[in-house]
Amino acid sequence: MLEAKRLGLLNGKFVFFILQQFEVGIDNSFLEEALSDEKNGSGLENYQSVFVIGLRSYGGRAMYLDFVKQVWEKLKEQPFSSSLSSEEKVSPYAAYLHDAVLLYALSVKEMLKEGKDICDGKALVTILKGYNKTRLYGVTGLVYIDESGERCMDYSVYNLQKAGNSSRFIPVLNYDGNRKTISPTEEITNISWLDNYPPKDRPDCGFYNEQCKTSVTNVPVIVLIAVLLVTTSGAASTVVFLKIQKGKLEKQVDDIWWKINYDDIIVLGDQKSHFVVSQTSTPMPRGEESAESSLIFSRNQPSVLKDRKEVVYTTRGLYQGILVALKYIDNQTDAWVKNQSVLHEVQLMRELRHENLVTFFGICTEAPNICIVTQYCKKGSLQDVLRNSDIELDWIFKLSFAYDIANGMLFIHSSPLNSHGNLKPSNCLVDNGMQVKLCGFGLWEFKYGKKCQVITEKTTKYDELYWTAPELLRLEEYPFQGTQKGDVYSFAIIMKELINNNEDGPFHDLDQEAEEIINRIKDPSTHFPLRPSLSGEKCSERISSMVRACWDENPERRPTFSSVKRLLREASPEGHVSILDNMVNKLEKYANRLEEVVEERTNQLMAEKRKTDKLLSSLLPSFIGEQLIAGKSVEPESFDSVTICFSDIVGFTNLCSLSSPLQVVSLLNDLYSLFDNITKTYDVYKVETIGDAYMVASGLPIRNGIKHVEEIATLSLHFLSAMIPFKIGHMPGEKLKLRIGLNTGPVVAGVVGITMPRYCLFGDTVNMASRMESTSLPFRIHVSMTTANALQSIGGYNLQGRGTIKVKGKGHQQTFWLKGKSGFNVPLPEFSDNMEGNLQGPLQILCGSAKPSTRSALL
Repeated sequence: MLEAKRLGLLNGKFVFFILQQFEVGIDNSFLEEALSDEKNGSGLENYQSVFVIGLRSYGGRAMYLDFVKQVWEKLKEQPFSSSLSSEEKVSPYAAYLHDAVLLYALSVKEMLKEGKDICDGKALVTILKGYNKTRLYGVTGLVYIDESGERCMDYSVYNLQKAGNSSRFIPVLNYDGNRKTISPTEEITNISWLDNYPPKDRPDCGFYNEQCKTSVTNVPVIVLIAVLLVTTSGAASTVVFLKIQKGKLEKQVDDIWWKINYDDIIVLGDQKSHFVVSQTSTPMPRGEESAESSLIFSRNQPSVLKDRKEVVYTTRGLYQGILVALKYIDNQTDAWVKNQSVLHEVQLMRELRHENLVTFFGICTEAPNICIVTQYCKKGSLQDVLRNSDIELDWIFKLSFAYDIANGMLFIHSSPLNSHGNLKPSNCLVDNGMQVKLCGFGLWEFKYGKKCQVITEKTTKYDELYWTAPELLRLEEYPFQGTQKGDVYSFAIIMKELINNNEDGPFHDLDQEAEEIINRIKDPSTHFPLRPSLSGEKCSERISSMVRACWDENPERRPTFSSVKRLLREASPEGHVSILDNMVNKLEKYANRLEEVVEERTNQLMAEKRKTDKLLSSLLPSFIGEQLIAGKSVEPESFDSVTICFSDIVGFTNLCSLSSPLQVVSLLNDLYSLFDNITKTYDVYKVETIGDAYMVASGLPIRNGIKHVEEIATLSLHFLSAMIPFKIGHMPGEKLKLRIGLNTGPVVAGVVGITMPRYCLFGDTVNMASRMESTSLPFRIHVSMTTANALQSIGGYNLQGRGTIKVKGKGHQQTFWLKGKSGFNVPLPEFSDNMEGNLQGPLQILCGSAKPSTRSALL
């Protein structure tokens, strides 16, 4: 900040954000040092434009410092005997280690409850991720691991504010890592800006002065001279750089890591002329070929070994004990060895390593056996899989294949290779684990002796251009490596074949020659460009929309593989796109009808089990339901502090007398469905409903520190807000008069009953909460003293004292009305101070009756 002041940046036009990574809360001691340091000049003025982003402190800075002091005291004892001179020397990591141990212990406790092996690491991770039972408030704040394995962190933004006669950094904004929301704090009064208003998002002339034009005549001559000097020195440096690069490439000629001796490869089966050079087409017995077509067949069809049922798709060999594929090059001259651009291609290939790319081992450079040695994939290519009519691919397999292709293409696009250029089903190989590995990219000049190809009627095979983007087809010559947007188009055509399981190519339904189809695709005058027909019945609308976007006529409108990969993951039924071993077994046994029947019955059983589990989870907490299913007894549990909310409808008896039973059921169903949807957004547990009484608690069965008071209070305000637009179906002119009572304190919870077990709460806290509701008024939230004290300690809630009232069984009690919450901007019923006086008579009657049958049943 001193340097910023020296540069003149502390003029109100800039703000500075400082990230404090580890410590909890903000230590303001440096402000005292700033005031006592003469070099700082005006002292605190240097910090008026500073915002500090740090971890949110729930217990205050004092709590964190007290923890650090305790750690320092413990470290001085045995067995540590630490020599730290002061508590300031204690690492902030101590707080994180403390919370990590607590989180681990809590997870082990849950594993023991569920009867799981605590040495099972996978089970431990499952417990940790997205599991409310392992949520705790530690020294570093909320400790909660979400479903992706990331910790949800709560942060605060601190700003310099006046506090009495001094200035301190206090929080002005809070970020909730679980809800992903930002809200102002109660401490904030007003952010002090140097110019009394926030600076602009962008300077008037732009960050690089690009918005303000500078006259050339005003440029000093010395600047022009400097530019000439830099340009001259840059040219000399470029010459030196090119010489160095040339020397490196020449040195690579002697680097023989990629050179493979052909004699070191044990070629399996017949010679190279008897096998294809790419893994494509449908298997066919070798005996059916004629002598005249032997060479043609060997170049276009795979071979079936006579002694085994294994299908061979290309020339295979064993190199250093590894099964490899050999791709022979037509050009059998070794002049390319001295070609620097070819050596550069080889260098690129050696650096590409990815799970969805075939492994490049090297090149045999001995004529007439010049060939590329790569990984061999036993299942052939994606084209071979699609042509195997005995197998009907399940959607999970198709989705997995598509995800593998997108994953490999994303790596290629982010690599120095930049693009594939030849993406089609025959270049998508499938290994033994049913994982797709891409091939056919790179080494263009080595394979063809040039970098661009020309479409001619004599030499071009038009059916191999189905996957080439239209903008490339329209060029007189286009690079073999293609473009990234062209690769996205190729992927879309492959997706069409995957979705519809086409075995004869993407345009098999058109009764036209391949050349005619290609000419229609590249015709720019066509109002509706030719594309393959896409059946929406075999995939979701999101996948269909993605495919259409990928083959859009305008390359700029096509998505990137990053977004394609994300969409494919989201489209997966369970978020997993890899094929597991049991799915592979399922694919191999698909032809067996018995297996299909067994799987169908199993799926039906699992569907019914999920329905049963869902029904059970709606009646009992999930972990208690699991214990009951496992045949274990559920022990009662004591909770030191929870908050309970009771609500009911004023005048419900009269309303029932004016309604039919079906209308009453419909009314309660609409009301409780509304309440149930609201409770889903809060950390609360719905205990039960009896008649028009609705009971909710927070802080159990999952403890949440002190947040239960805030959760229930906000929920109650939400309930009142929902009553404003709520309509009674059979009495649209009437309004439901909801009243609510809250109380905080200890309870005991447990499962009662065997035939229809219920999760019940016991204790005086429940009784007091019921009394708060029965002595409440319509459209009001009645709060006990314990709840009011908790809300006042949290801050942000608008409470109004009701005074002392007589509560049945409790004597005279001081209670409060909850009127609102700061930052909770929802419409609420009008709070009239005269309402209590006007309703004093009916209130006495209500307090006397208070639905005794309902209350006794509930308590």
